[in-house]
Amino acid sequence: PADIISTVEFNHTGELLATGDKGGRVVIFQREPESKNEPYNQGEYNVYSTFQSHEPEFDYLKSLEIEEKINKIKWLPQQNAAHSLLSTNDKTIKLWKITERDKRPEGYNLKDEEGKLKDLSTVTSLQVPVLKPMDLMVEVTPRRIFANGHTYHVNSISVNSDCETYMSADDLRINLWHLAITDRSFNIVDIKPANMEDLTEVITASEFHPHHCNLFVYSSSKGSLRLCDMRASALCDKHSKLFEEPEDPSNRSFFSEIISSVSDVKFSHSGRYMLTRDYLTVKVWDLNMETKPVETYQVHDYLRSKLCSLYENDCIFDKFECAWNGSDSVIMTGAYNNFFRMFDRNTKRDVTLEASRESSKPRAILKPRRVCVGGKRRKDDISVDSLDFTKKILHTAWHPTENIIAIAATNNLYIFQDKVNSEMH
Repeated sequence: PADIISTVEFNHTGELLATGDKGGRVVIFQREPESKNEPYNQGEYNVYSTFQSHEPEFDYLKSLEIEEKINKIKWLPQQNAAHSLLSTNDKTIKLWKITERDKRPEGYNLKDEEGKLKDLSTVTSLQVPVLKPMDLMVEVTPRRIFANGHTYHVNSISVNSDCETYMSADDLRINLWHLAITDRSFNIVDIKPANMEDLTEVITASEFHPHHCNLFVYSSSKGSLRLCDMRASALCDKHSKLFEEPEDPSNRSFFSEIISSVSDVKFSHSGRYMLTRDYLTVKVWDLNMETKPVETYQVHDYLRSKLCSLYENDCIFDKFECAWNGSDSVIMTGAYNNFFRMFDRNTKRDVTLEASRESSKPRAILKPRRVCVGGKRRKDDISVDSLDFTKKILHTAWHPTENIIAIAATNNLYIFQDKVNSEMH
């Protein structure tokens, strides 16, 4: 279970890809440079560094175990030769610095080759230390630890476009941190009622706007999105805009409230749209239109009749993520049976693909998969009754500029690349 991947994130250039797992480890993959012999063969991703980010802890006041599982990783924009990322478990956020060393100083005056201090009486001459080449070493060091900011479990972190602040959200509160200050944060959203019995919804995800450092959005378990402006007031309990789709009374059922809970929200790269994922659909919202989404895509509508058994095996509470491609024209999200879905916003075409060992041979082309509901089955179709609900793709990431995607299927990471052209396959 410790190897199950719990988050996937490309850095801002797409050269590095980080994954976090249930065992508290972070694995960073680096893209190999293109080879001159095969200019069309883009570099593959190989392991660059692995480090233990979080350890299991115990909250003695509440008699609660705090597991080491990495909930989210966020890269900071690169300022110099080093890379930086934030990682968080349920309670503690850490800032890590990743640096490379390929030279080491030699020829110290007061130390010998092993680093021990020399007997000063033997030092008779002065020498200038020199830098000698050595094998490349990747060093990961903890720079800051942001602790004690959350009573409830942290579900998201988001770095602001000002590159100085970031926010972290739990079920009932959102905090704003400065990257250089660890001992205090500002509470910018607090939806905790005076009496916890009056609690009707929780915060499920939140994200800063990619260009306007004063705007952020958070989603709720009731299916609503609240856009907040930090210029309006210090505490953003009063939202600037509320995005909510009225429920169709004909679709009302016992499960309506559970499946309408938003599990992920992502701003488009342009900052004009928001993408949300609930249990059965992905929706695209225009920031200028609050009444309803501009696009709705069915991810696995064939599960609508299976909600009762999905409730019994707890699958109905699975939190799927969603992702935009670099040009905001295609969206991607995961499903069951190791399937993932892509929707082309321009052509309205959609495709179901599978991340499996069979399809992961190098240069293999993914075949579209289809799930059939009725009695008639075409060749290669999969019956909805034979889907494996233990194989689920919750975490996906899209390269910021190219058609490269990373798919986390339980304890396997798949990286697919469009070799032919930039269209969707």
